[in-house]
Amino acid sequence: MKLIEKRVVLHFTGFEPLDGVAHRARYERSARQSAAVWGYSLETGAPEAGSDPLSFVVTTGERAAQVAPVAADKAAPVAAAKAAPVAADKAAAGEGTGSPGWQTKSRIHMVDHDTLVSSLRGGNTLSQIMAGFRSCAEIMLEGGMRGYFRHAWRFGLFFLFPFLLTALAIALTAQIAIMPYGLGFSPWHMLWSGPLALCFFIFAFLPFSERFHTLHLFADWVMAVALGRMDRTDFNDWLEDRAAAVRKALDEEADEYVISSHSMGSSVAAHVIGILLEREPEIFKGKRVVFATLGSAILQCALMSSATLLRARVGLIARCPEISWLDVQCLTDSINFYKVPVVAVSGHADAPQATMILIRVKQMLTREHYRKIRKDQLRVHRQYVLGPDLQAPFDFTLLTSGPMPASVFASPDEKRMPG
Repeated sequence: MKLIEKRVVLHFTGFEPLDGVAHRARYERSARQSAAVWGYSLETGAPEAGSDPLSFVVTTGERAAQVAPVAADKAAPVAAAKAAPVAADKAAAGEGTGSPGWQTKSRIHMVDHDTLVSSLRGGNTLSQIMAGFRSCAEIMLEGGMRGYFRHAWRFGLFFLFPFLLTALAIALTAQIAIMPYGLGFSPWHMLWSGPLALCFFIFAFLPFSERFHTLHLFADWVMAVALGRMDRTDFNDWLEDRAAAVRKALDEEADEYVISSHSMGSSVAAHVIGILLEREPEIFKGKRVVFATLGSAILQCALMSSATLLRARVGLIARCPEISWLDVQCLTDSINFYKVPVVAVSGHADAPQATMILIRVKQMLTREHYRKIRKDQLRVHRQYVLGPDLQAPFDFTLLTSGPMPASVFASPDEKRMPG
């Protein structure tokens, strides 16, 4: 198998309040973890001045005392845990043969949507709550919620949770406000119960709800509606702008082009790549392209009845002969559509389907680390793009900057590093 020497990566980030600089910093931290676990050298370049989207170069190379790849079985975490520190120690000591070995240069473009996140979170609390409940009603009316519970009931619960939590708080607030009336007191007593109710909501519920990122999730659903309906000029103009930027990035010559996306970023990626394919059906001709959707939320938007354009663009990507679509899913991640064929459910059962890659977070982390995060579903959902503690069948850094073609992740038996 020919190793990758030069790669172009377009990574569409998830719905997080992070700009390109912050995403690059997280990528660098995660990449260092991966390099220590697998025993390869790594250099992360500074952001390129004036780049839009923010881009930087990652150079990986063979380092002495390589760790032998571990098979994807139950023994892998244990064996990797023992082997990784040894490799790191030997590398730090400078042991090796002196052979130059392999080297891979990857240019990473961070296609973040922090501008949209900031605009959705920019209003006051009341406006954010109203916008969130409006999006909830729209998704219900358009059959989105029905689709969630039909295909992935845990995702359906994820959808309902912030709205049910906030609705309960509003009901309790109302109960406090009318408590004097219920006790048979004079209506004048509401002069103190009303402010008390308001204090409960502002100083008790809102801080408590932030543990679950409630208002952030409200904004996430507003964005889901916008990407499904495509009826907001600001979102549509932004997608057009990103399509132009991505088109420019694809002009660079490379052995492989990886278009990766996380969570909500998968819907953004589907729109952007779909726009390019609509305009230039042969834009990827002669290129090796891997479209890797990690914890994809495409169906979060595509299951809405109005999302006809998004579903059509999913079909364009699936039918593009140069694109290999890898859909990375996780059993313990409730914020993805586990074992759901995204292309078929989007209305393209006759098109080539995305290759499902089923991963386990517990294989990527030490037992203590996994025990610490497993009850935090948003943290588990971020693990797709975070660094590993152990060698595992999936590694985001190796997918985007490693020496092996990204397509090797389609098979659990393939090596992740050169033998």
